Amino acid sequence: MKKMVVLTGAGMSAESGIKTFRDANGLWEGHDVMDVATLDAFKRNPQLVLEFYNQRRRQLLQVVPNKGHKNLKTLEKYYEVHIITQNVDDLHERAGSSKIIHLHGELRKVRSTKNENYVLDWSKDLNLGDVDKDGNQLRPHIVWFGEHVPEMEKAIELTKKADLLVIIGSSMQVYPAAGLVNYSSKNTPIYVIDPVPPIAKNYDVTFIKSKAQEGTERLIKMLTD
Repeated sequence: MKKMVVLTGAGMSAESGIKTFRDANGLWEGHDVMDVATLDAFKRNPQLVLEFYNQRRRQLLQVVPNKGHKNLKTLEKYYEVHIITQNVDDLHERAGSSKIIHLHGELRKVRSTKNENYVLDWSKDLNLGDVDKDGNQLRPHIVWFGEHVPEMEKAIELTKKADLLVIIGSSMQVYPAAGLVNYSSKNTPIYVIDPVPPIAKNYDVTFIKSKAQEGTERLIKMLTD
């Protein structure tokens, strides 16, 4: 079975009601990302950062996977599908996909501020005073700006082995994820699903100018008819 690697960005979950990462003003849900998505911000104002992610987590619990997420599960009938997502939601998991790499962390997990390998599943609010077994404060299991991306090497190796690369709802502007396409073979077909597809040069690219739900429907037809 051929290996399909799917890179998903904010546009993948937008139709489920989760807002895209940053709006036209460069703000994330009304906040400057430097105030809520860096380690310095957490050290400076942990209460603000924790409440920001508590709000995102509450929102996540109110939404469900959309047809686009479910269509990727359907593609497992035809391909060995690996999803590399920039999203921190768990909608791919809830749609039934089984091979998922979260480049930027997971909203429904937390970890120790002192031991990055101490990770817990977490679906409630995270507050100051919530600690690990050694008494260290817990933090969102999110890769903040400037932090190492632990899953990047695994994502690179998968992309190198892809027989087919699909990019959905990603501007391909945020690094290091944006550089993944450079690790695919020049002969690997690439499908880009986005209302305004990013420009890609020197690759065999098929653009599907649609949002995730309609775009994945069209992709299935293109690959299986």
